[in-house]
Amino acid sequence: MSEILRISAPLDAETARTLRAGQRVALSGTIYTARDAAHRRLCELLDAGGEPPFPLEGAVIYYCGPAETPPGRPIGSAGPTTSYRMDSYAPKLIALGLRGMIGKGPRSQPVADAMRAHGAVYFAATGGAGALIAGCVEKCEVIAWSDLGAEAVRRLTVRDMPLICAIDAAGGDLYASGPAACRAQTAP
Repeated sequence: MSEILRISAPLDAETARTLRAGQRVALSGTIYTARDAAHRRLCELLDAGGEPPFPLEGAVIYYCGPAETPPGRPIGSAGPTTSYRMDSYAPKLIALGLRGMIGKGPRSQPVADAMRAHGAVYFAATGGAGALIAGCVEKCEVIAWSDLGAEAVRRLTVRDMPLICAIDAAGGDLYASGPAACRAQTAP
């Protein structure tokens, strides 16, 4: 089993460029939640010349719409959503400094190309483990578009969020290499 690398967010370019697909990480620091509707608004705002509700340089966005917050907790269950729904927005945000994305499932070629060009990474979070991930959240605050409910943009303070680098800035893609390696191990 590989060693877990501890990293912090915001994510600097040097760290992002050294991560490799398949590497396990424990992420601590400040990240932001945003799903489809928030991405649409964010890109519309940027296209109109507005300022984003959080600094994009070094930012890590978690594709998540958390469940209702139970009493005494900072957040409800906070599992990842399918990332391809943000693929039409991600290249623009990566070009503006977005350094990391967290979700589940493969990404499109334009997103992978933008990651290589600008030094960004994509982390996979385990689907179905929203309660476990919520346990890593120390603080949660809605910072934009509260009318979107679960899809509002939130600033999270996380500690040791368990992730896997799924696509790296050098072109490594666990969604491509993982199945191929598995087939090679099980071939007769």
